[in-house]
Amino acid sequence: MNTNPFASYLTRVDSAAPLLNLSETELARLKSPDHILMQDIEVERDTGETTRLHAYRVQFNNARGPYKGGIRFHPGADLDEVKALAAAMAVKCAVVNIPMGGGKGGVQFDPKQYSPAEIDRVARAFVRAFAEHLGPESDVPAPDVYTNAHIMDTMLDEYEKIIGQSSPAMITGKTLDRGGIVGRDTATAQGGAFVLQELIPPRNTPEQPRVAIQGFGNAGATMARILADNGFKIVAISDSKGGIYSANGIDPIAVLEHKERTGVLNAKGATTITNTELLECECDILIPAALDNQLTEENAAHVKAHTILELANGPTTPEADAIFSSRAIMVIPDVLANAGGVTVSYFEWLQNKEGRTWDTSEVQTRLAEIMRTSAQAVRAMADEKKVTLREAAFLLGLRRIVDALRAPRL
Repeated sequence: MNTNPFASYLTRVDSAAPLLNLSETELARLKSPDHILMQDIEVERDTGETTRLHAYRVQFNNARGPYKGGIRFHPGADLDEVKALAAAMAVKCAVVNIPMGGGKGGVQFDPKQYSPAEIDRVARAFVRAFAEHLGPESDVPAPDVYTNAHIMDTMLDEYEKIIGQSSPAMITGKTLDRGGIVGRDTATAQGGAFVLQELIPPRNTPEQPRVAIQGFGNAGATMARILADNGFKIVAISDSKGGIYSANGIDPIAVLEHKERTGVLNAKGATTITNTELLECECDILIPAALDNQLTEENAAHVKAHTILELANGPTTPEADAIFSSRAIMVIPDVLANAGGVTVSYFEWLQNKEGRTWDTSEVQTRLAEIMRTSAQAVRAMADEKKVTLREAAFLLGLRRIVDALRAPRL
């Protein structure tokens, strides 16, 4: 079974290539990062000792605009995963038709073993290492695993010290005081909800669709609340420790309050299930919102949902995709389903460049328009080419990237 995330990306590019009439040069551009930047950074610990950490930034493709993508602080992120995420960002931005490219990066260390002051020093060292490659018109980072708005503020502060002027558009995901945007924390889930409501097949969906959500972090918990508020029945929720199921429905707000008090998921009348059991439970809509490679050839035949919405990055392997296609299960792919986050990051970049502040109404209206229009375009491509939504999304995104590659440079 192939679970290498970058190999999965290459498989999907190869599948799309015959329909795109690509030259060898264009195919190579779609398969290889433009730049892999790597540097060891030195960070002073609170003890006065100095440690060296491996830092990197993968700039995958900027044919449509500045590289865009998160910075993660994590001990185990490998280059294949980061390349896959950077490539997916390029496709994702093209699918929702915003003028950004794809990038990803990070520092290999365990932030849980570092003090807040030490983490700030790591953030500043990262910016010093790569400042010449970053900027509003070249590469615009954002938060990712174990990074947050405070860290983005710190990175912006260091960048502005280096260049000697204000430059809020060089990074997104900041606090509101430093030029962040309202709605960024809920954007991934809200964008996914707009897409789901646009694409959900009405003919085999009950009046109150049953939803199972794997992952109860920010995106999963927010999605549960949004869907419950819109008449969906949440029947299963899980986090890294396990999950709960109730055919009668679960109140996600009550579950979140209980988890914040006790650290565990629980709900009145619910039974305990494993994450594996959640993927195979009785539901209409399954939403993987946690880790990659969760839906595989081992469990795809046992999934009972008729619709899968990928709020996580890369939760479905190509082998599972083939099984879902043969079973007529609709998979709404990550490059469309979770693109609300980067879309609102784009709005933040725009508001910083324009020197004005967007309000909640403007953010929500623009997000709904982009996500619904993008969902319609992917569905139209799927109908035209007689392919799955994932194949259609890759065709649409890659075609837009190739069109930009072919366009004359000014």
